[in-house]
Amino acid sequence: MNMILFMLALSLALSIALTALNFWLSQMNPDSEKLSPYECGFDPLGSARLPFSIRFFLVAILFLLFDLEIALLLPLPWATQLESPTTTLIWASTLIILLTMGLVYEWTQGGLEWAE
Repeated sequence: MNMILFMLALSLALSIALTALNFWLSQMNPDSEKLSPYECGFDPLGSARLPFSIRFFLVAILFLLFDLEIALLLPLPWATQLESPTTTLIWASTLIILLTMGLVYEWTQGGLEWAE
C-alpha cells in the first residue's frame, strides 16, 4: 500500500513540475538568433529545410528491417541445446531464405539504387 501511495505522489509531483515548466517555457520568446539553424558560426547560406530524397528513407527503412530481422538469429547458438535442434535449424533456415528472397526482390526492383 505504501508503494502505491509513493508512486501516486511521485507521479502527481512530476506532473505538477512538468506543467509548471511548460507554462514557464512557453512565456519565453526566442529571437531570430535562436530560431536560425546552426552552421558552425557562419551565417546560413540557404534554407535548412531542404527535402531529403525518398530513396534515403527507403534504404534506411530497409536497413532497419533487415538489421532487426538478423537480430532474431542471435540466440541461435543457445537454441541448438533445446530438445529438437532440427526444428530450430528449419526455422532459422526459413528466416534466412525469407530475408534473402526479400533482399533479391528489393535489388531487382531497384530499391537499393541511389541514382534515379
